[in-house]
Amino acid sequence: MPRTHRIVGLAVAAVLAAGLSACSSGADSTSATGGPDGDGTPITIEHALGTTVIDEEPERVATVNWANHEVPLALGVVPVGMAAANFGDDDGDGVLPWVEERLTELDAETPVLFDETDGIDFEAVADTRPDVILAAYSGLTQEDYDTLSQIAPTVAYPDTAWGTPWREMIEMNSKAIGMGAEGQQLISRLESEIDESAAEYPQFEGTTAMFLTHVDTTDLSEVSFYTAHDTRPMFFEDLGLSTPASVTEASAATEKFSSTISAEQADRFNDVDIIVTYGGDELVDALESDPVLSQMPAVANGAIVNLPGTTPLGTAANPTPLSISWVLDDYLALLGEAASASAPAQQ
Repeated sequence: MPRTHRIVGLAVAAVLAAGLSACSSGADSTSATGGPDGDGTPITIEHALGTTVIDEEPERVATVNWANHEVPLALGVVPVGMAAANFGDDDGDGVLPWVEERLTELDAETPVLFDETDGIDFEAVADTRPDVILAAYSGLTQEDYDTLSQIAPTVAYPDTAWGTPWREMIEMNSKAIGMGAEGQQLISRLESEIDESAAEYPQFEGTTAMFLTHVDTTDLSEVSFYTAHDTRPMFFEDLGLSTPASVTEASAATEKFSSTISAEQADRFNDVDIIVTYGGDELVDALESDPVLSQMPAVANGAIVNLPGTTPLGTAANPTPLSISWVLDDYLALLGEAASASAPAQQ
């Protein structure tokens, strides 16, 4: 075992010896009622890294990696600790605006924020003495999972790292805190909200969209994109858009959430009506000026949704339980403009 993990292991063991599962009172306590069937029975969850058994209803909930804390918060449970936001945090406080709003609604203080800049801070997680650790949407390695499991029962992703759809994130994390039924109600509410808002954009029917990522404006020799395994393209389907056959085919060759091809093969994406990407005006200018990429129909028609990746709007293109309602109308409006621009190519 590497020296760093020996140190973490000793720290975890020390916390466990101090009474890891002890409950606390006051503002940092969480509450969860009822087991998976409402009868308080043990909760068993299968996932990609193992099987997690939660013998008692958890009172202290910790979360690691992106957005997992939004599930208990949406259900009225305040985590004792959660990952600090390191993307789209416009005011630098480690908490995204939709999370701040929910904490205010619950009259709750900000939980302990785990700094994950260099990976999971296992000692900080252990210090919060959780009864369960939620990571249904995450990129945990087996080693991460094994270390966290020494602290408390840990729920990892179901199949693909960073590829858990928002519904499954809610299902798994809500079940883990004994609120599976409430999680299903949350899913139904969000589905209704999405359907109602998306119904205002009938032009989405038959319109395809792909999500370019990590575009280097100084070197357009390659095209990187999120595959069909990523939650951003999955969200297109929720909104009434379609996944291009080209992206589906390219995604079949990998289990990863992103992929890269040579720009010389960009004509594979001639079935793409809308491109969504992160960046500024210089990125759009670069695409439109490039002799190869400018021939893509979405680029030629100006059907590009250019999200500022460092802002909450860009962040929320990756759907999470609290961000969906926060971003939905603005995101749909941008996609609607791009769909209108792509119309000539579809006629």
